[in-house]
Amino acid sequence: MRFLGKKKEALGLDIGSNSLKLIRLGRRGNSYQLKAIGYREISPDAFIASEVKDRETIIFEIQNLMDQYAPGIKDVAVSIEGHSIITDKITIEKKSGAEAEQAILFEAEQRSPFDVEDVTMDYHIIHINEETNKMDVLLVAARNEYLRSYLSLIIDAGLNPVLVDADSLTILNSFEINYEIDPNRIIALANVGFDTTNVTFLKDGFYHSTRDVTGGGRLIFDAIQREFHLNQESAARVIRGETSGALDEDLYKATLVTSTDELLSGLDVAFSYFKSSARVSEVDWVLLSGGGALIPNFADLCQSRLGTPVEIANPLRNIEYDPSLFEGIHIEQIAPIFSVAVGLAARKV
Repeated sequence: MRFLGKKKEALGLDIGSNSLKLIRLGRRGNSYQLKAIGYREISPDAFIASEVKDRETIIFEIQNLMDQYAPGIKDVAVSIEGHSIITDKITIEKKSGAEAEQAILFEAEQRSPFDVEDVTMDYHIIHINEETNKMDVLLVAARNEYLRSYLSLIIDAGLNPVLVDADSLTILNSFEINYEIDPNRIIALANVGFDTTNVTFLKDGFYHSTRDVTGGGRLIFDAIQREFHLNQESAARVIRGETSGALDEDLYKATLVTSTDELLSGLDVAFSYFKSSARVSEVDWVLLSGGGALIPNFADLCQSRLGTPVEIANPLRNIEYDPSLFEGIHIEQIAPIFSVAVGLAARKV
């Protein structure tokens, strides 16, 4: 969903349920340079399951983040997640121009669970098969009520939202600029947010589907806070992996297993559904991003439960930067939480 015709770079702003992240990229030829990176935690009570609970606090924190790390910049690319946005892939006869758009929008109207008057839709042609004369098209639809509310939050913070994307698709964009896509591997990109986990599946080197799973880091955050009698700040440090050795290791692992059971069960269902619909027996590789990727032992737990190799993503893997410009920020350690922001900042709008 784009709002400008002229192509240029915009700053990627990821508004999460417990933190704000921004990335500004420059481009030289086929390479990217990191120009700015910023991170700010917000209260876990300010934003719950994509619903704004404390509007003034979020606006205040967005303004502070922008003033500190990207002063003077107004154009931002943002993304949305959750049940107010749907993605679907359709296959239709190969067409072009107005004929293609008419056919795509007709299919979208038939498939959308929302009234077409209540949503904003966009599409992207994923792949054209010349042999079968068919093309795969990705449909994205967002509910207007939610979209207007979300955009007004950003506008009230003094910013100009020039592009709106879906979290799952920004993760795919981040992956594509940092990793080689092997068409012989079935890949799952799992972005573990604070309230929602989305998984994007790739098959034959192309986007196949996305599944949203309810639950994320908040489940672990709440359990850690309750079990170890910690305040919010201390619990946040635990799930970021900053308190190694400070807690009873056995009790921590037991708490992690218990608190992630619902999330891992949801992932298990999502993987099973994908295998059935894609007619594959296994997923070859899972790339883990988001705040959940930083939680100690979580990646190992995922690998054990899903029976698939799990690796933690590095969305800055192919992005050049001068370490001296980012003193005090351990970029490599916290890189996974910037996957959405990187995917947004690399968009052309």
